[in-house]
Amino acid sequence: MLKRAFDIALSGAGLVASSPLWALFAAAIRLEDGGPIFFTQERVGRGGRPFTALKFRSMRPDAEAGVGAIQAAEHDPRVTRTGRFMRATAMDELPQLWNIFRGDMSFVGPRALRPGEIETGRNGVMERLEDVPGFATRVTVRPGLTGIAQVYARRDLPRRHKFRYDRLYVRRQSWWLDARLILLSFWISVLGTWEARGRKY
Repeated sequence: MLKRAFDIALSGAGLVASSPLWALFAAAIRLEDGGPIFFTQERVGRGGRPFTALKFRSMRPDAEAGVGAIQAAEHDPRVTRTGRFMRATAMDELPQLWNIFRGDMSFVGPRALRPGEIETGRNGVMERLEDVPGFATRVTVRPGLTGIAQVYARRDLPRRHKFRYDRLYVRRQSWWLDARLILLSFWISVLGTWEARGRKY
């Protein structure tokens, strides 16, 4: 209950305080290519329930045409100039404050994944992330805007391996761990190193 109260208070304050940034990024996105400002995507929430995640669009409007939903690579040509800055500072995820305020997400927790997402597993075989050991554990808590995996894991580490970090968070979650991860995330945003392939801070 305390964690949820904290999420509501901080996300509510964040929505009000960040409103000038919303206007700034909305104008920059629209001026760059005239496409939609927001990008919505179905994600898996607590208990496996789906919800719609809201983000500022950081890629071309046709980014998934012909290739489907693939994770952005380093120097991905689909990422716009405005999007490159937003992704480096995590400003593209600013609209997810609304998801936190609604209760779809928390500030800290495992990263929200897409339903039916697949990844190359052992021996090169494609498998659904829902079938990877540890998935059931990570959905016992609300997905987070940041978390242990987001802060400490390498950017290009396969997501199945990031589940180890997620399970660690579920076992050791506490008020102090959340506060530490939020402060580190803020510092990484200031540094603009969220897209770094190595250490982020």
